[in-house]
Amino acid sequence: MTRSTVALVGIGKIALDQHVPALAASPDWELAATVSRKGEVPGIPAYTDFATFLAERPEVTMVSLCLPPVPRFTYAEAALRAGRHVMLEKPPGATLAEVHELTRLARDRGLTLCATWHSRMAHAVAPAKAWLADKTVQQAHITWREDVRKWHPGQDWVFEPGGMGVFDPGINALSILTEILPRPVHLTGARLEFPANRQTPIAAQLTFSGDVTADFDWRQQGPQTWDITVRTDRGELALRTGGNVLEIDGKPAAGKATIMGEYPALYARMADLVRAGECEVDLAPMVHVADALTLGRRVVVEPFDF
Repeated sequence: MTRSTVALVGIGKIALDQHVPALAASPDWELAATVSRKGEVPGIPAYTDFATFLAERPEVTMVSLCLPPVPRFTYAEAALRAGRHVMLEKPPGATLAEVHELTRLARDRGLTLCATWHSRMAHAVAPAKAWLADKTVQQAHITWREDVRKWHPGQDWVFEPGGMGVFDPGINALSILTEILPRPVHLTGARLEFPANRQTPIAAQLTFSGDVTADFDWRQQGPQTWDITVRTDRGELALRTGGNVLEIDGKPAAGKATIMGEYPALYARMADLVRAGECEVDLAPMVHVADALTLGRRVVVEPFDF
């Protein structure tokens, strides 16, 4: 079966670590071009200007955007106006309004726009959602603590306006939470810790309706913690290692402790959406982040430097 062509835009760490291997193994997609100011993929035609790529490669049907959130809208809008399907790395944009505009544009033109949430593709998320479906959630807590120096080495943009700070990883947890809970919750309060020399938070403590809480921190060294626990009227659930391992009442129930497979699943989903002529843009995780930045009480902490 002939694979459809895709251009990868923004050849940084996430593109090289996840997108390129996923595309190499994909039965649906073939990496046909890259667009980046500096990065390249060996053996793949590389462009430094997006307008030049769009003009010279009309046969490339889909664009996968791995750029930081702030510049992404301009690229996504140009791709849609050029008749290309668009896949967005998380978060799908810098603001909710711009993603609503992209969704309208894609639907008006009969194109697919997919706002991806890779953590929802973790091994144990679907089993967790199924287990919770007929239960009453009494309490839930997220502990999402990792080392920004490991995952974003030297990437100052994460601490600039629109970079989201600790919500860059924290939104992964929120994408799982909004997927598995049988009923939605809303944010009621937040405490946001801003380094004295930075524009976005390095840690956050969130409170939601329904006795749901979250603890995000980007300063954890050593082993990383990506856990979600949920107490229900009929037992307790825990998701470990970023949604890849499911425990029920303290006993292993599903999944495996590896994150491999999330990005291949995203590209498989994108192929399904293109074939069906559909868009998929769930903004629930991003709404929680926007609400936290609106309601959050700002606390200044020690400066941070890479």
